[in-house]
Amino acid sequence: METTPEQVYALAFGAHPDDVELSIGATLLKIMREGKRVAVCDLTRGEMGTSGTAESRKQEAAEAARVMGYSARTTLDLGDSRLFYNEENLHTLIRVIRRFRPFVVFANPPEERHPDHPKASRLVTDAVYYAGLRQLETLYEGRVQEAWRPQHIFYYIQYRHLTPDLIVDVSSTFEESRKGVRAFASQFWQEGDSTRPATLIKRKEFLGSLEARARSLGEQIGTLYGEGLLTPSTTSISSFTATFPEPRNQ
Repeated sequence: METTPEQVYALAFGAHPDDVELSIGATLLKIMREGKRVAVCDLTRGEMGTSGTAESRKQEAAEAARVMGYSARTTLDLGDSRLFYNEENLHTLIRVIRRFRPFVVFANPPEERHPDHPKASRLVTDAVYYAGLRQLETLYEGRVQEAWRPQHIFYYIQYRHLTPDLIVDVSSTFEESRKGVRAFASQFWQEGDSTRPATLIKRKEFLGSLEARARSLGEQIGTLYGEGLLTPSTTSISSFTATFPEPRNQ
């Protein structure tokens, strides 16, 4: 199988900058620690957020990419709060998938509080399939792209406490992944901030609630921290013992 310089193992999509870091950052770090490349694609600039500006969020996204160590981060401009399912947006995502040629894709869940999140989920889900159609032509930097269909798509958990199909043990990477979250300083409560929180996520308790969820998910699999994933299809296992290894300490 031919590889390209930009090819990654995993491509994580988010409707807005910070979606990925808040929901699956520790899993992405775990993948990178296992020697694989990861890229992130934000569908919008987050310009409609109550806090921060499009420019400040751009800078924060770049800082998050730096501290997390992604191979690449792409921020599209499909319209925060104007994210629509149409052919133009679908083809934009197909071009991104064919550019990075990932084996695994992560996306917003189909059921969520923010209307942009389920819209992003549907766009990514369909783009993953259509990217594999050879008769559907797309161009990138003036060249025709080859068809490419990722092997797996997983939905991460955001505001709603959905029941996961898989839980990833992120005990070794959860604390470090908080650096990526804290890079989005405009979006969250800061020590010494005397202003009254104006949004759901800018409450002092919000980041603590994310840790509580990670601890709850970890408890379900007997670890300190966990991140949950949902899958739209049955997941196959090629190596049973690699997937379910013996405990190191009996």
